[in-house]
Amino acid sequence: MTTKTVSSSNSPVIECRDQLTAFFARGEKPKAHWRIGTEHEKFVFRLSDHRAPSYDEPGGIRDLLNGLTEFGWQPVIEGDNVIALTGRDGSISLEPAGQFELSGAPLDNLHETCAETGRHLRQVKTVGDRLGLGFLGLGMWPDKARAELPIMPKGRYAIMLRHMPRVGNLGLDMMLRTCTIQTNLDYASEADMAQKFRVALALQPLGTALFANSPFTEGKPNGYLSYRSHIWSDTDPARTGMLPFVFEDGFGYERYADYALDVPMYFVYREGKYIDAAGLSFRDFLEGKLEVLPGERPTIEDWSDHLSTAFPEVRLKTFLEMRGADGGPWDRICALPALWVGLLYDQGALDAAWDLVKHWSMEDRHALRNAVPKLALDAPLPGGGRLRDIAGEVLDIATAGLSARARVDASGSNETGFLDPLREIVRTGKVPAEMLLEHYHGAWGGDVRGVYGELSY
Repeated sequence: MTTKTVSSSNSPVIECRDQLTAFFARGEKPKAHWRIGTEHEKFVFRLSDHRAPSYDEPGGIRDLLNGLTEFGWQPVIEGDNVIALTGRDGSISLEPAGQFELSGAPLDNLHETCAETGRHLRQVKTVGDRLGLGFLGLGMWPDKARAELPIMPKGRYAIMLRHMPRVGNLGLDMMLRTCTIQTNLDYASEADMAQKFRVALALQPLGTALFANSPFTEGKPNGYLSYRSHIWSDTDPARTGMLPFVFEDGFGYERYADYALDVPMYFVYREGKYIDAAGLSFRDFLEGKLEVLPGERPTIEDWSDHLSTAFPEVRLKTFLEMRGADGGPWDRICALPALWVGLLYDQGALDAAWDLVKHWSMEDRHALRNAVPKLALDAPLPGGGRLRDIAGEVLDIATAGLSARARVDASGSNETGFLDPLREIVRTGKVPAEMLLEHYHGAWGGDVRGVYGELSY
């Protein structure tokens, strides 16, 4: 989630609707300037007892943040608290219950992405070892109830925690108990954005299936392979889902702006503080009729903040975010951007991927998305068969796309090797959650604590 570092008071006031769509156009870049941004979250736990540490306790989250400054990271302050860090590798931020996130820098190729990820994990392990902290790569806390988890001192989270129970049953679980891997990618034009959005949204269930890694809740199997994905189906229907309008003729910046305007607000940020606007209308804000700021109109930065509070499977800002994957171990962090870069950054691959999914109806897409959290690769495919039946073909398309990019490292290897963990999943037919369940019922003897040995960094 976004970390604020400055007030929006110096941002231009929105005078007309064209400024809303111009915001998206600002993200357009020629292909030579397309970059890859990778975000990954992980759970932090005490090595001694697997407890989730609080912010303030000795050796807790604040000490972890402060410890990372020895690697050149600069603190971001909210009130009296360090709530994030910035540096050459992007930013480090906190999710609501202390999930630790690296939002990586925009990079040219996957070799750089993997190097960035490796640096980050070495750094957090160095500091974590001193503090007695470990890090877990999973889509959901396997053994923690909500009441066991701390809350981080960030203003926007207090607003969201109050609002979530009003609009869904599982929003607090989303905030407190889940982790994800995301990839942020560029577009060249409005038409390019639209094609990428459609392909990414249609195939997001495959990404969810391949990365399904959240089969436990409070120490027991929960009946899902990606419970994290299921949680999003009962978080807040006004700001989640598959977005049918993306597949309609004429979809572009204006239609997405309409959607975003209809997403209820969470907050407005002024003078270093979050003002609760939960449930209010950004359309009213545009007219100077926002109850909590009467007479005041929004700025471009308010619009940017508001866009970050919509949570569809794919999200548009000045780039496209792929949001369907569970958190996981180190090698799968690099595999997620490899999948989407391979599919979306080469025109031949993008066209081939669209040909694979363009005949699906909106009902087909909804049905596939809704089946994947429980069934993963066994989800029924539109037209017959199962999702696993196209998984290998999609990976072949991504491989061709990465090969065409021809980004090589010092040894001459291209980017296709980063897909290997996904090829292994397709080869075995078992997604990560299914492997964990086998361990749970086998070697772990029904004790979910075995996951700390299996998936700790």
